[in-house]
Amino acid sequence: MSTSLPDSNRAFTLTDFDFSLPPELIAQHPATERSGSRLLDGSGPAPVDRVFRELPGLLNPGDLLVFNDTKVVKARLYGEKASGGKVELLVERVLQGNEVVAHMKVSKKPLPGATLYMAGGSRGGFSAKLLGRWPDEHGALFHFQFSGEPHALMEQHGHVPLPPYITHADTAEDAQRYQTVFAKNPGAVAAPTAALHFDEALLAQLDTRGVRRASVTLHVGAGTFQPVKTENLAEHTMHSEWYEVPEATQQAIRHCRARGGRVVAVGTTTVRTLESWARTCTGPDLAGGQASGDTAIFITPGFVFQVVDVLVTNFHLPKSTLMMLVSAFAGYDRVMALYAHAIAQKYRFFSYGDAMLLTRSTAGQSDHADI
Repeated sequence: MSTSLPDSNRAFTLTDFDFSLPPELIAQHPATERSGSRLLDGSGPAPVDRVFRELPGLLNPGDLLVFNDTKVVKARLYGEKASGGKVELLVERVLQGNEVVAHMKVSKKPLPGATLYMAGGSRGGFSAKLLGRWPDEHGALFHFQFSGEPHALMEQHGHVPLPPYITHADTAEDAQRYQTVFAKNPGAVAAPTAALHFDEALLAQLDTRGVRRASVTLHVGAGTFQPVKTENLAEHTMHSEWYEVPEATQQAIRHCRARGGRVVAVGTTTVRTLESWARTCTGPDLAGGQASGDTAIFITPGFVFQVVDVLVTNFHLPKSTLMMLVSAFAGYDRVMALYAHAIAQKYRFFSYGDAMLLTRSTAGQSDHADI
């Protein structure tokens, strides 16, 4: 693709976000220490190889770090149909009345009204009654009613929903490390992985540095791993996720701007949350926005960022919507060059992998993405 045009004027297709990744660079386990992972500093004119615990020195006093405080639930459940056929559920969302929305893996789909027997069913587990498809009769997800409170049942019987590229069964290590140290709002089926690198010692160093902290919530859904299948990016349908931007965080962002600090998003989920909220605001001071709701924001090159100045993020899958997001943020050519450097230097990729630090590109941005 020619580099003579700014990103906003370039006709990107799915193939533009592909790259060759040696399988051995897909991290199967976390680093020994959270803050001991590597950090590719892409904030300057040339990439610099660092260790994640160096992050405080790369931020300024008065900057605002914004984290996603969602908590990963043990959303993967195994059971069987009345016929004895095996079934696997991945709970995507908890509703009222012990109802849930879930993905279902089964050889033959049961009919609405059927009862599944999960985690042993009548032999010590619980039952799940199929109410139908979700969000309508043609939906890809399934609507169930559990025989008890879903979060309690998942905690007791569920498994850590590790991503599909992690090949081992979940362990006690995963229960601890596929979770941030500040997770508090249960509802995610995938971790906000950039935040996995932060430990208590690093957070203390950031406080000493004068870097402020705030949080948002976005319950990461399994759709974050959904592949893009259309060469024309405009034809891709994004998954929907629930978010919340507390009033205290809204105020912290305004105060950060007023003092000349930078808003530093930890992870793409934080970016999606903040930019979704900003698009509902009524003025340049980010007032009157929708503090919570569902978002299906799709950020591709040409998107105009209203809140985020700096991004801490892991390395993402080829042809993924997250590759498109980071390319929109830092510039396509820059991101692809940084990925080539990371592969050459054998950085570890994806959820348990290493991280990178990016600053927002201001060149060539003119159009909003669809929400």
